Amino acid sequence: MTSATPHITVAAGVRPSRAVRRRRALRKFRDFAGLLPFFAYTLLFFGAPTAVVVLEAFQDQDGNWTMANVAESVQFVYFDSFVESLKLSFWSALSGTVLGFAAAYAILKTRNSWLRRVTQTAAGVFANTGGIPLAFMFIAALGSYGLVTRILLRFGIDIYAGTWTLFGFSGLLIVYLYFQIPLMIIVIMPALEAQKASWREAATNLGASSRQYWLHVGGPILFAPVAGAFLLLFANAFAAYATARALTSGTIPLVPLQIGSLLSGNVIADRANLGYALGFGMIVVVALAMAVYNATQKRAAKWLR
Repeated sequence: MTSATPHITVAAGVRPSRAVRRRRALRKFRDFAGLLPFFAYTLLFFGAPTAVVVLEAFQDQDGNWTMANVAESVQFVYFDSFVESLKLSFWSALSGTVLGFAAAYAILKTRNSWLRRVTQTAAGVFANTGGIPLAFMFIAALGSYGLVTRILLRFGIDIYAGTWTLFGFSGLLIVYLYFQIPLMIIVIMPALEAQKASWREAATNLGASSRQYWLHVGGPILFAPVAGAFLLLFANAFAAYATARALTSGTIPLVPLQIGSLLSGNVIADRANLGYALGFGMIVVVALAMAVYNATQKRAAKWLR
């Protein structure tokens, strides 16, 4: 004799039993538990430091609330620091966007699958290479006595004959492109891969040339992803510190370098709160860039599904 377990259903409007509610809560907790380490890490190493920077920016050394630090952070040499940081971020982002887009398009069009995989993997490695090792690598290659510099001298080419130097603005721009171009390749490749062949075929059937296709179809569709990638590269360069510090030793007045000097007391003692105010300004700039980036990504998503 066999007995079947009846299937119990809860009628509409009937409150589930305590055991059913407990099982549902336990199931929801299990689904959420996997994200707890991520949220804990984000809160500890991003949320808490950001809160400290914002609060300290509006306090003096005695803990009194004040706007003096924020006001001073956009005056005098600190205003020049923001200008230099914005210039470097803009030009490195623009150059990285153009060169990275061209490289990504060339990679996408290659028929050699092995070369394509290698270049994409290399882009991932180079995009995450930065800091002091990157600075020393360029010093060893393009410094005053670098390997490439000495090789070029044998052919009568002296890259230091004019005003250019690796340790100035243009030199720092070249170094930044080392990680900006690969980052652009990584970011824009999915958008290029999402371009449908049917779009070009439809445009060709309607008599459109290749130029007209990119001008009226491909270009407008890719505008949002490219603009978003530009903003991501801009924020990436704006927040860079170690590479610029190792190359320039603070000779170029960039905001991250000014913050480092103020917090360490190398320039003026007891001005850490001014450094926090500069950090608050950086947070505002990067947050605005990321907000526009997210907006462009939402616009691009409807085309790149």
